[in-house]
Amino acid sequence: MTSVFNFTFVPWFRSVAPYIHKFRNQTFVVGIAGEAIAAGKLPHLAQDLAMIQSMGVKVVLVHGFRPQVNEQLKAKGHTPRYSHGMRITDEVALDCAQEAAGQLRYEIEAAFSQGLPNTPMADSTVRVISGNFITARPVGIVDGVDFQHSGLVRKVDTAGIMRTLDFGAMVLLSPFGFSPTGEAFNLTMEEVATSVATALQADKLIFVTEVPGIRIDPSEPESDDNPIDTELPLAAAEKMLKALPAANQPTDTAFYLQHCVKACKNGVERSHIIPFAVDGSILLEVYVHDGIGTMVVDEKLESLREATVDDVGGILQLIEPFEKDGTLVKRSRTEIERDVGYYTVIEHDGVIFACAALYAYPEARTAEMAALTVSPQVQGQGDGERVLKRVEQRARAEGLESIFVLTTRTTHWFLKRGFVLVDPDWLPEARKRKYNWDRKSQVLVKKLVNVKTSVA
Repeated sequence: MTSVFNFTFVPWFRSVAPYIHKFRNQTFVVGIAGEAIAAGKLPHLAQDLAMIQSMGVKVVLVHGFRPQVNEQLKAKGHTPRYSHGMRITDEVALDCAQEAAGQLRYEIEAAFSQGLPNTPMADSTVRVISGNFITARPVGIVDGVDFQHSGLVRKVDTAGIMRTLDFGAMVLLSPFGFSPTGEAFNLTMEEVATSVATALQADKLIFVTEVPGIRIDPSEPESDDNPIDTELPLAAAEKMLKALPAANQPTDTAFYLQHCVKACKNGVERSHIIPFAVDGSILLEVYVHDGIGTMVVDEKLESLREATVDDVGGILQLIEPFEKDGTLVKRSRTEIERDVGYYTVIEHDGVIFACAALYAYPEARTAEMAALTVSPQVQGQGDGERVLKRVEQRARAEGLESIFVLTTRTTHWFLKRGFVLVDPDWLPEARKRKYNWDRKSQVLVKKLVNVKTSVA
């Protein structure tokens, strides 16, 4: 049993380590819907956020309280009123909001104070500090509707929040703001979280919500053919928003998406929508390559580019398992450092997930694509094909007419992508002299179209 545990734990921990290093000293703004607390998810959410903070992440936590306020209103015999997707906050609703916020703040602080043995928070010390960090203004009258004590964020005390984070504490914000005259305004968790993330230029804005994320086709119901879109470029998210109806309910597709888009357009590089129904969803989203919800990103995270000397370690780590099982011919660090300029890589959050090298034989107007490798974590997602296309582009730019590969195990993959089998005698003379006849690698060649040719 122990050996099985070690076999699964060690590779998992190694895969997580790069993200732990990357996110150290970064700032995350986490907005937790009041529905998550009502559903009893607070203890595990607190444990997960405490672990993230213990790994060096600065956390600003914004809680919602929509169902809690509605419960208070119901107890007092009042019906919640909404318009334009916002609560109309009269005197009774304001009292209910203040009561709900006070109760939730107490529960959240208590959750972060637990240090029970045999739990993820054993021996942890999480300082949670709240304060009047938000200055607000009234929504006013919109389309004839008086929102009374409902407000919008006017200003975020960025310096105060940063000093608190630098002190090592977690900042806890309720969806309340105060005017310079001391008047209280009921805000929305989503707007507070977005405004704070923008003001801090946070590295991540994360909404822990009642929805699982954004589906590839938001107009269609959940199905295997309509999964969650795990990475949504900002331009695509904006286009989707324009096609969606206005959001009035938290379960509407545009409800959280509009805030993610706003944050990304204003300097927050990554915004996430993840489900509270999945235990550990924050950890899965932050520390697993593809995450569990939807990430809206201002630019494509996976960088397809030519390698530099800084990538040598990542390339070695990527190809080492394939060298050990005989899929690839072993290459030394010295060899890779010498040839690093020949390599194309896909890098994601500082981790190399795919690579290939291009060795040209100009006299034969061909080149070898060697060491094509894709991490097992992302196989089947098209990264191999993306690297192949970039290598083909490089070969065309050098005026070559074909590329070839030598392989013992992936023949069919190359055949599907336009390569044809040839006899090893086809190889350029310089490469033929290095051919390992004992290995018996198959040689496959692909003709390149639109080759650049010189004009006489």
